[in-house]
Amino acid sequence: MELTWSTFVLEIVNFLILVWILKRFLYKPVLDVIERRRAAIAKTLADAEAKRAEANQIQAQYENRLADWEQQRRKAQEELQTSMAEERQRQMAELEASLQEERKKAAVVEEKRIAEQRRRDEETALGQGARFVGRLLERLRGPALEARLVALVLEDLPNLRPDRLEALRDAFAATNQPVKVVSAQVLETEQRGELQQALAQVLGVDRLHCEFSESDDLVAGLRIHVGPWLLRANLGDELQFFVENSHVD
Repeated sequence: MELTWSTFVLEIVNFLILVWILKRFLYKPVLDVIERRRAAIAKTLADAEAKRAEANQIQAQYENRLADWEQQRRKAQEELQTSMAEERQRQMAELEASLQEERKKAAVVEEKRIAEQRRRDEETALGQGARFVGRLLERLRGPALEARLVALVLEDLPNLRPDRLEALRDAFAATNQPVKVVSAQVLETEQRGELQQALAQVLGVDRLHCEFSESDDLVAGLRIHVGPWLLRANLGDELQFFVENSHVD
């Protein structure tokens, strides 16, 4: 085929027309599609970046929250351990105080038990001693001992304290009953007379009526009743008084 300038020009014109057609109906839509795809991809990437940033932020918040929770957990654990230690110490202190109180109570109870046992032992010993002395005096009792005790009463009657002497006289004046004289053994007539005369002088009267009787529990000596007053001068009462009122501290 022969190439001429007209053919060359026509080919150029055809090429330009083809380029225009392609640009108009093919290239521009393709570019639009590519642009929309690029925009969509860019939007997708932007959304993904935003989501990634949001995810990073959420992760950071979560990690911060975990750190806070861990700190709070450690703090709560430390507070719990401290509270448990304090409660343990408080309970141990209360237990020690309770044990100390129980020890004191037990010591007091033991002291009371020992004191009570000592008192019973003392009473037993005193009772045994009194029975021994009583048996000994039973063997020694007789007119001589009785006479000696009556003589002691006759010596002591004038020496009564003034207040007691006045009380005896008032008690005798307030009653119409005779003076009762109880002895361990039967008194002789002379002894009765001497006692009656001595009591009359003590009570401040000229004549005095006395009732005499005997009682084995006196062991030896006298028991004189002047109204509500009682004068003891016998071994039985002295032994009983010793048993009831003698205690070793």
